[in-house]
Amino acid sequence: MLRSLPAPLRGLVCALLLVLNTLVWCWPLFALALLKLLPFQASQAFSRRLMGRIAECWADGNKAWMDLFGDIHWQVEGLDTLRSRGSCLVISNHQSWVDIFVLQYHLNRRLPLLRFFLKQELIWIPVFGLCCWALDFPFMKRHSRAYLARHPEQRGNDLATARRACARLRGIPVALFNFLEGTRFTEAKHADQQSPYRHLLKPRAGGIALAIGAMGEQFATLVDATIHYPDGRPRFRDLLCGNLRQVAVSFAERPIPGEFLGRSYDQDEAFRLQFQQWVNHLWAEKDARLERMSRA
Repeated sequence: MLRSLPAPLRGLVCALLLVLNTLVWCWPLFALALLKLLPFQASQAFSRRLMGRIAECWADGNKAWMDLFGDIHWQVEGLDTLRSRGSCLVISNHQSWVDIFVLQYHLNRRLPLLRFFLKQELIWIPVFGLCCWALDFPFMKRHSRAYLARHPEQRGNDLATARRACARLRGIPVALFNFLEGTRFTEAKHADQQSPYRHLLKPRAGGIALAIGAMGEQFATLVDATIHYPDGRPRFRDLLCGNLRQVAVSFAERPIPGEFLGRSYDQDEAFRLQFQQWVNHLWAEKDARLERMSRA
């Protein structure tokens, strides 16, 4: 019955449920965040553990309204092989804001809490930005090539910011997530980059390189997620209105090369080249996987 409601009405109801779900859980999250400010390791560990549980409950609530009002046909492979064995690094291609809800739908409580690399500007979004700050999401301030050409003294600041953000997560069970493309895929961006991949933008390796450098011994594995929308890239309102009908997701676990641990991406040129080649290989495999998924 709920799925038979007109799409605009479903969109309104789901948007309200998303807002209500966020408001219900954000207040205890903010209260616990105050404990994190105390200079005691015990209180900080206690607050971080409970805040992680709150964030998982928030993701459960989103999954509930997606199931109640949506009618998505899921094509998922590799999910059953994933196990919560401790901290891990998670990567994915990026096409839509819907990607985040797709990943949370399948990975919540299966892995530690997903913490995303986020653009610095997102911290100013009301409620959302404060929640992400409280949960120690790593914020990154990216500079464009044009900006760096005008301000060469700012080179390296992006990576330094990522290093500080990752250092705060040491010792916390975490699934640290990064959209390696750094932005959502569009045909215009693909053409502007002259990307060598058919379905992907060029990957940015610096963020995860620093994550591995700062926390590599803590990561048990790399979880590689590939998302494909058979009906085309959805808008967020398509998810809210129940117009998202098909989603294909592939998960694969990959080892993180041991020789990458303890290396300096921004100071070791040989390592930087080696790491970029590894990421490019992962991306070539993902591009081929997306090609197969698009033809299925």
